[in-house]
Amino acid sequence: MDSVQKLASGFTLDLGPLKEPLGFIRVLEWVFTIFAFATTGGYSGSSHFTVNCIGAEPKDVNPVFAYPFRLPKSPYQIPPCNSSKPDDTYLQGDFSSSAEFFVCVGVFGFLYCTATLVLYLGFQHVYRQTSRGPTIDLVVTATFAFLWLVSSSAWGKGLTDVKWATNPGHLVMNDQCNSTCKAGEFPSMGRLNASVIFGFLNLILWAGNCWFIYKETPFHKDPNPPATMEEEGAPGP
Repeated sequence: MDSVQKLASGFTLDLGPLKEPLGFIRVLEWVFTIFAFATTGGYSGSSHFTVNCIGAEPKDVNPVFAYPFRLPKSPYQIPPCNSSKPDDTYLQGDFSSSAEFFVCVGVFGFLYCTATLVLYLGFQHVYRQTSRGPTIDLVVTATFAFLWLVSSSAWGKGLTDVKWATNPGHLVMNDQCNSTCKAGEFPSMGRLNASVIFGFLNLILWAGNCWFIYKETPFHKDPNPPATMEEEGAPGP
């Protein structure tokens, strides 16, 4: 209880850091991080093709898939042109690792941005009191920049594979179609395309912010330090 009271008493709201690159870029990171994982998690879509049997109405087939893109998880059925019972058919490919890794980086990045914004705006005196705060901030921010590079690249490749695996033109090559299937509309993946873009935008933001955090650390030396009395020398007679 005492520690909570001490923490609350030390809180001093100061919006000044938001006017500086350090705080402003962190807000941008917070926003774009939300966009990155929100456009990926919760996505669901479907492919489409039709089965055209002679003397019968075309039948629609809509294979459904969703995040985290374990495609064989949701079976679908291709209606046969004879009276036999249709068998379950599965989309091929499990791309959950790259998708979940991307979302995980986004969620943890969001949490870190939230924590550091509270630190910047409410405990700026604690942040600048020693060199430990900026140094840890620099290391964590650089680590997230690297993670955004890896996760965005992996998810970009995974999304390409998802598009291929759910392409109606690829699905109608199934042996059960027997040349009776016609490819329909391609799944809408605008959200997923945006997620990859947001991922690389986060890479730029987090990598660029490393410079401004670096300037807060003792590793950065002012190229024009203020002159001291000894450097100025004694005044002439």
